[in-house]
Amino acid sequence: MEANIDYTQDGTVDLRGQPVLAEKTGKWKACSFLVGYEAFERMAFYGIASNLVVYLTTQLHEDTVSSVRNVNNWSGSVWITPLLGAYVADTYLGRFWTFTISSLIYVMGMVLLTMAVSIKFLKPSCENGVCNKATTSQIAFFYASLYIIAIGAGGTKPNISTFGADQFDDFNPQEKKLKVSFFNWWMFSTFAGALLATVGLVYIQENLSWGLGYGIPTVGLIFSLVIFYIGTPNYRHKVRKSQYPARDLFRVPIVAFANRKIDLPNDPSELHEFDMQYYFSTRKRQVHHTPVFRFLDKAAIKRDTSTGSRPPCTVTQVEGAKLIMGMAMIWLVTLIPSTIWAQINTLFVKQGTTLDRHLGSRFQIPAASLGSFVTLTMLLSVPMYDRYFVPFMRKKTGNPRGITLLQRLGTGFLIQIVAIAIACAMEVRRMQVIKMHHIYGPKEIVPMTIFCLLPQYVLLGVADVFNAIGLLEFFYDQSPEDMQSLGTTFFTSGIGLGNFLNSFLVTIVDKITGSNGGNSWIGNNMNDSHLDYYYGFLLVMSTLNLGAFLWASNRYIYKRESTEMKDEFVELEGKAIDLLP
Repeated sequence: MEANIDYTQDGTVDLRGQPVLAEKTGKWKACSFLVGYEAFERMAFYGIASNLVVYLTTQLHEDTVSSVRNVNNWSGSVWITPLLGAYVADTYLGRFWTFTISSLIYVMGMVLLTMAVSIKFLKPSCENGVCNKATTSQIAFFYASLYIIAIGAGGTKPNISTFGADQFDDFNPQEKKLKVSFFNWWMFSTFAGALLATVGLVYIQENLSWGLGYGIPTVGLIFSLVIFYIGTPNYRHKVRKSQYPARDLFRVPIVAFANRKIDLPNDPSELHEFDMQYYFSTRKRQVHHTPVFRFLDKAAIKRDTSTGSRPPCTVTQVEGAKLIMGMAMIWLVTLIPSTIWAQINTLFVKQGTTLDRHLGSRFQIPAASLGSFVTLTMLLSVPMYDRYFVPFMRKKTGNPRGITLLQRLGTGFLIQIVAIAIACAMEVRRMQVIKMHHIYGPKEIVPMTIFCLLPQYVLLGVADVFNAIGLLEFFYDQSPEDMQSLGTTFFTSGIGLGNFLNSFLVTIVDKITGSNGGNSWIGNNMNDSHLDYYYGFLLVMSTLNLGAFLWASNRYIYKRESTEMKDEFVELEGKAIDLLP
């Protein structure tokens, strides 16, 4: 036993499949090689997303609704494709190799996009700042480059963060404590990359050249990959303990349906389950029975398999299916908040282009750069949250995280509602100023400083510290053990569908309000539209959604799993949310 003391207790291995020493691998030492990639990848993504609506309208001559729809569709694809990447990682290649292949596809897409905006015959010709309409082949090459990036993001996004979390041993109390702060500081690196994009790259794109604005993050991405592979000897790799982990997810309801006519035993201990020795020897985690979705418990009823009946599932397998159903319930009520988040790179930018953006007599701020205040707020708030808020609340609640994950989400959603209410009020004020000064033209500047939009950006930044980080941690923490990459795609797919939902809402609202000769709420002329009505519509939806979230979270029961041979279990969160703090 003495010889094994220095090895990790969770069974992680190196790239060759050999056990790794706890002292020389993993922890923040390994994560330091990963955060660089995350920062540069986010700089690349936000360098495109933050100003894409401007490129589409000024360079490709798309109208407002089409450009907003195309930005949302691309952003949605970037966040949806991780479903496939996570499945491939959990079932076939593992996180490291899925990330490796996908990152090369991502880089290829960035190189092609840089070419699309740089090489003369691939971009629209411009004279005196006015660009001609792009040809079909130019548009096709541009969008093909964007969607190659989306495919690459599908394999990198769900695996790099979970790979980072894998560097901490849950069976080691000291490392488990370090892991509590991991997602906060992981997202800090994300925010740093986003800040560089919204402050620096957006200015370069609009004032120097689009090619340079896309070329810089491309070079940075290649550099970060070199750093990532230098750190390979320090990484821990989780061994897949089920060959096809997603199979149990489908097997449980099938067996439960087959046993639908059999009565459940009154005592859950009579359901089929392996003993603790099995879980201790295999290093798997036993998940304890919970009294939700009881119809699935029928999959674990003990039956005589000699009669040809299906073999029963274990309680742990059944609880895995319950976890996915519970997370799906929470996931549904994150779609509207993701729709609010989608405004930052679309309508907020278009709103900003109508305002006075001057700092002094010569310098003019790009409208998309105001998004930097979202990330700047996050960068300032994350250390305060981790160093002050969490210890303060930990003393009051006894929870290692300070507040439960669902309480964190609810707080973020509430702040988001305040932000969209302020956005609506500010748009009402903008419309009043337009009437006072008789402004009608689409290119006329409203005599209001762009900084009047600052409160809505800052509040969305504070909200993201609670709900963006909280969502990522919640879906990783609550996923079945062998499906944590797939579990984190609840986070990415929620953002993706939120973008698609915003695209759908913008299109429908434009068609309905612009029919019969009426003025569309979201027209090409932002000075003759009614964004205030659309923001009010989002405000009502967000308020109703918060009520649905409170209902769903009060019915959610956190995962309870054993990590030791003794009959003990870890239930970090306790009961689900009762009231917001």
